[in-house]
Amino acid sequence: MTGLRVRTFGELSAAELDAWETVRAANPALDSPYFHPGFSAAVHASGRTVHVAVGDDVFVPHHRDGRLLRPAGWPGADFQGPILAAGAGFRPLDLLGNGASGYAFDHLVPDAPGFERWVLSRRPSPYLDVTGGLTGYLGRASKSGKDNMGQARRRAARAERDLGAVRFEADSVDAGALARVIELKRAQYAATGAQDYFAEPDRIKLLEGLLSTRDPGFGGVLSTLRAGPHLLAAHFGLRSGGVLHWWFPVYDPAYAKLSPGWILLRELVAAAPSLGIARIDLGRGEDEYKRRARTGESVVCQGIVTRNPARRWTAAAGTRARAAVRSLRAGRNR
Repeated sequence: MTGLRVRTFGELSAAELDAWETVRAANPALDSPYFHPGFSAAVHASGRTVHVAVGDDVFVPHHRDGRLLRPAGWPGADFQGPILAAGAGFRPLDLLGNGASGYAFDHLVPDAPGFERWVLSRRPSPYLDVTGGLTGYLGRASKSGKDNMGQARRRAARAERDLGAVRFEADSVDAGALARVIELKRAQYAATGAQDYFAEPDRIKLLEGLLSTRDPGFGGVLSTLRAGPHLLAAHFGLRSGGVLHWWFPVYDPAYAKLSPGWILLRELVAAAPSLGIARIDLGRGEDEYKRRARTGESVVCQGIVTRNPARRWTAAAGTRARAAVRSLRAGRNR
């Protein structure tokens, strides 16, 4: 890598980690918790080695997957890109070498410098502006968002009547509740035919480590919604500064008629000021609830940095095929 030195995360000095966080904190495009050194630290501690390409105030955490490099935390990293100062330049081809022939990304922030020629597609990444809590959010939400939040309030009252007192905890450290989140998420993957993210044990260990991370500037956030003795819904996400990333939301299918996911989201929006949260990133995707709840959206980019035209052509063909499948599914759902 020209001008970049590669070390494992554990080999970085305290001064380098401080520089990483200083650079990140000064660049508004990097306010997502995925760019915080705490995320790479947690991934590395889970047993999956994180390498970091280090330059002058440049840090690119990644994994080696054969001859391919992938962003740290892949495939669970919903925002990706080099950590560097706003306005600084970057040459993505400098990431290649020492046996690496490609750098594949699927959630690259659009402001990442130097990557334009390597982008194959772009997809929306919705968010909720929750400044001012529920009142502020409702003032910015679409009619659909307002309607769903109103329905959530009424369904919470119904849950209280039928199941017992409704209790919401915004920032829980209940390891048993986290285990239930993972159990419900794996059942959801199995029911829908989606790939099981938690089939790899290190990913379970990652969430367990993040749950116990209580750094004031970064950590995991587990939110739970109960009615009587029942866990109706829960969410495990990441928090850095005023940003909360919506990562693993689940609900118990036994209570699907109550739409408990919306009840939980409403409670989390209401609790945002007390948590110091101004934005909830929902992550890439065109899910119906994201479309209804969002107050705005950014985009994330998919592509590959490579000198190999055949590899780029293959990646582009795969991108077109996935886009066609999404379009077909969207047409069926209209």
